[in-house]
Amino acid sequence: MYLAKVVGTVVSTQKAEGLAGVRLLVIEPTDETGKAVGTRQVAVDAVQAGEGELVYVCTGREASLALDDQFVPVDLAVVAHVDDVDVTAKTETRSDARAAGVRRKGRA
Repeated sequence: MYLAKVVGTVVSTQKAEGLAGVRLLVIEPTDETGKAVGTRQVAVDAVQAGEGELVYVCTGREASLALDDQFVPVDLAVVAHVDDVDVTAKTETRSDARAAGVRRKGRA
């Protein structure tokens, strides 16, 4: 799962049966600051996202679970609108914990 910006839509006259009525969006993966970090892709829209919005997308089998019909050929779905991203808190890594001498689940 990752952040992305909606940059467009896809118009399709024919779709797989389970995708009838489902919008297709062109998304561009971004980092937490909004900077583009990947190539543009097409995702199904499970949350009525609009162009220019920052969204959260999921991949793989989980993407198809975002739709009403769960047996559709989908591997990328917009599943949330992102209102804000806060990256001020430092995430502790395993090496950070070891350097600080913190024991986790019986391990140093």
